[in-house]
Amino acid sequence: MVPMTLSLPIDPEANELLQRNALALVLALVLDQQVPMEKAFSSPYVLAQRLGHELDAVELAGYDPEALVALFAQPPALHRFPKAMAARVQEVCRVLVERYDGDAALLWSDVTDGPELLRRVSGLPGFGRQKAQIFVALLGKRFGVTPQDWRNAAGDYGDPGAYRSVADVTDADSLRRVREYKQQMKAAAKAAGG
Repeated sequence: MVPMTLSLPIDPEANELLQRNALALVLALVLDQQVPMEKAFSSPYVLAQRLGHELDAVELAGYDPEALVALFAQPPALHRFPKAMAARVQEVCRVLVERYDGDAALLWSDVTDGPELLRRVSGLPGFGRQKAQIFVALLGKRFGVTPQDWRNAAGDYGDPGAYRSVADVTDADSLRRVREYKQQMKAAAKAAGG
């Protein structure tokens, strides 16, 4: 991965882990739902601290499920739904072991085009189309993973100059703009449903 920074207001060591450990980056996206971005992208670092070493997909795939839930639930909890998200992390790690020899970077390191990258990411448990497109945009915009046609595969999240997701966060102002966009989308969805 090309060293870049997500520029989220999180512990510098958490940011550094996301740069060097592909699994940490994948797990941050797994956890990025129903919690603030800062929480989701800090939690892989906290998990690594609780484990006492670098994150490893093979280890997490075979981890005792109840013990993993305990690590997630230990205060401060890694997610507001520690049991469900511990199970989801374990499911993702099992897929990474089965398809990519436990190396999360193999999700993207040898892809030749954006649609293939999107297909691979979409194959992870819990990665619907929107989350997969956000991950493709994050890889392209922040980590230099730019196979042919990656922006189209990322959909609107791949647009340059957009402020739609974590892929667009580079400073406090862009974080504010992404949050405003998300609030607008929630309000629009609520108005459409109500």
